Amino acid sequence: MNIAEYQNYHERKSHTDMNFPYNTYLCSMPLDFTVVPLHWHDEIELIVIKKGQGYVSVDFETRTVTAGDMVFVLPGQLHSIEQRAENVMEYENIIFKPEILITKGNDYCADKFISPMLRAECSVLTFITPSCTDYPCLLGCISHIDQLCAARPKGYQLALKGYLFQFFFLLISAQGNKEPLQKARQKPLKKLKILLKYVEEHYAEPITVEKMADVVFYSKSHFMKFFKIHMGTGFIEYLNDYRLTMAARLLVTTEDSILEIASQTGFDNLSYFNRLFRRKYAQTPGQYRKAASS
Repeated sequence: MNIAEYQNYHERKSHTDMNFPYNTYLCSMPLDFTVVPLHWHDEIELIVIKKGQGYVSVDFETRTVTAGDMVFVLPGQLHSIEQRAENVMEYENIIFKPEILITKGNDYCADKFISPMLRAECSVLTFITPSCTDYPCLLGCISHIDQLCAARPKGYQLALKGYLFQFFFLLISAQGNKEPLQKARQKPLKKLKILLKYVEEHYAEPITVEKMADVVFYSKSHFMKFFKIHMGTGFIEYLNDYRLTMAARLLVTTEDSILEIASQTGFDNLSYFNRLFRRKYAQTPGQYRKAASS
């Protein structure tokens, strides 16, 4: 799911001025959805767990997160959010553009600290738990920002940026001189990002294994092996699962017929769509829509 689609889905839940690229969305699993598929974008994202527990994955490191945890996602990092068994999870999803922290021209703080962090040239903490150094101060920054966004006093954006700078100072200083992600690991991530972005943008269209192999200039056999090793599943299985996730969302958020939704999510055979949907959700599409609306 690309960032525009995510923001469109949560348009009613945006808590900030559209002219200031900092947005907060309140989310609930499974009320809103059961999974946010593996994706990446150019914005900074912070996931703050409010209630319950679930799974969050960042660059293939998956952890169980519980109330009080925060997850810091840099631009370009692959990440996903998923319901854990029957657990309910409520979380605050904060998404903002790096540009609000960087001024034009000479900017020592941006050049020395912010930009290297965004390029993953320095190490910063991804999973922030109550046991982490400076956790109360980090959480305090976000709490102050939430209060500002709720009240929106004149000039609140100034204070918001101040708390963001304080948040990043705490993250950067806590990590010291730890080494960033190894370059050897970055190479397959770049290839996977190309593949997953293609699925995000073209899942409604016919997609073949041969086409995806061409996208990353691999042979068909090498592509299938590469995808299986790094994703833990075959490409067709991943593609079908992604399409079913999008279909489930459309069942809840639109009044389109099941046939139309199947077509919109890349399934040209209704019976095949129904069979896969029931296998994934243990309900027919009609039953899923009815349960979501009740």
